[in-house]
Amino acid sequence: MGQSSVRGEGTRDRVPHARDGALDDGHRGDASSGGTEEPARPARPATAGTATDGGRAHRRGSGGGGGRRRAGKDGESRKGKRRVLRWSASVLSLLILGTAGAGYLYYEHLNSKIKKEDLTLGKNGMPEHKANAAGQTPLNILLIGSDARNSKQNQDLGGGRDTFDGPPLADVQMLVHLSADRSNISVVSMPRDTMLRLPECRDAQGKTYPAREFAQTNESLDRGGPGCTVATWVELTGIPIDHFMMIDFAGVVSMADAIGGVPVCVDKNIESRTSDGKGSGLKLAKGTHPIKGEQALQWLRTRYGWVGGTDLERAKAQHMYMNSMVRELRRNAKLTDPNKLRKLAEAATEALTVDKGLDTIGKLYDVAEQLKSVPTGRITMTTMPNFYSTRKPGKVEPTPGEAEELFRMIREDIPLDGKPSKRAAPAASKDTAAAPAETPVMVQNGTYTDQYGSAQGRATTVAGLLAAKGYTQAKADTAAPRQAKTVVHFPSADLEGDAQAVAKSLGIPAGSVKKSDKVGTITLIVGADWREGDTYPKPKSTGKAPGSNTSRADQSGCMTVDPNFTW
Repeated sequence: MGQSSVRGEGTRDRVPHARDGALDDGHRGDASSGGTEEPARPARPATAGTATDGGRAHRRGSGGGGGRRRAGKDGESRKGKRRVLRWSASVLSLLILGTAGAGYLYYEHLNSKIKKEDLTLGKNGMPEHKANAAGQTPLNILLIGSDARNSKQNQDLGGGRDTFDGPPLADVQMLVHLSADRSNISVVSMPRDTMLRLPECRDAQGKTYPAREFAQTNESLDRGGPGCTVATWVELTGIPIDHFMMIDFAGVVSMADAIGGVPVCVDKNIESRTSDGKGSGLKLAKGTHPIKGEQALQWLRTRYGWVGGTDLERAKAQHMYMNSMVRELRRNAKLTDPNKLRKLAEAATEALTVDKGLDTIGKLYDVAEQLKSVPTGRITMTTMPNFYSTRKPGKVEPTPGEAEELFRMIREDIPLDGKPSKRAAPAASKDTAAAPAETPVMVQNGTYTDQYGSAQGRATTVAGLLAAKGYTQAKADTAAPRQAKTVVHFPSADLEGDAQAVAKSLGIPAGSVKKSDKVGTITLIVGADWREGDTYPKPKSTGKAPGSNTSRADQSGCMTVDPNFTW
């Protein structure tokens, strides 16, 4: 296929895609979260009159078996049937309706159901991807599970009568990172109880939501919509986000039904019920069971029932569900059943809210195509490193150092499974650098964090380090933008070589040198990753993701049940 218009893409390969969303068990005030996944996108149909495989199938005859023409040998007949089955997964609507014209109408019918909102509501915009030498860039998608109780179906499923028609919360947040070379996928979950800074957001109607210095991350959704949740992730991580996909209670159930069940496993009988009604209601016997519908929602919401009873255990159960769903979607029978694909198409378009860059079935299909080639063994899921907050008991905060290391690995496109990828190093600039003494550099202190504040005097210290390297025109600036990772910005292409030379003199990676229209000269922003010392800190690792609770999609296992919740 040709190049797609979807943001953030590189080489487009093929793999089924599991998306996520879900909600907390019990009341929303409880420290909990949930998630769900979504399957491969339905195939994009051809427009009316186009000479496609779908059109040729129509001329051969209906039935999906290659028409009435018989093969001379049984082997040839079987091969023909296998070819048609493979082909059918990429022309869903034509198989359903039988003609190119009707397929086009069905395609438009699905498009009309998709709900769209702005990608980001933050005032600082989106950072740019840095392409590798092959011109490839990663693709980052934020999956959001909303606990909105704004419809009878959502109210019946979610409970919590006192929250009916109240503000929605982003109780599941998972970032899906597809590597630039399309060889691996990393999924990072953020616990719904994470306390952090919520940025200023402005909604489509022009209402401004001022920044909040210390708030729970799931409240970001009530600040104009999913675009503020995206802006919150961007501010915390510095990771460019290309798209978001959001799903609610009813969407979780409809998608689970359309898939036909996802196998999960428990090591004991489990019943998630508490005396105060906070359990999810999940009841399963020991062993492996395919779950769907409301039972799938209960699994994804369960917190009380797993050993530990924490949000981290819930995330582990969500990872297990996603891993199992990926394996299930890999089965050929699931991808070549036209009726199943039709149900998935209908369920997905009704369940999803997406950014305006994913406003058609065709664009959603393009994303699925890019994900298709990644083997399950290269899909890694992890939870953001966190610690229990002393400022807000019962909540968590990102772990300094470890969380930033994880975000750095995503920004720099380093696989979380520790295996090598085919990614290419950033291309060296063809612009020749001027002599250090002839290169003005502005240095800013961007080390501020909610937990530690600013490291005083960092701009002056680093400007002095540059002066010692011959950059006698380096000056400390009073501006103090928040910056998680140290960067060197330059305003125009003719200064790129100079900016790379500045970075190299201090040991700052070439991938941290970026063009920006917000600076008038080469500007070094000292980030929270360099709060002290005269030497830029070396990365702690280039291997596996920091922290625990990391799993692969080709792994299976059983959740450990708390003995207090067995029967």
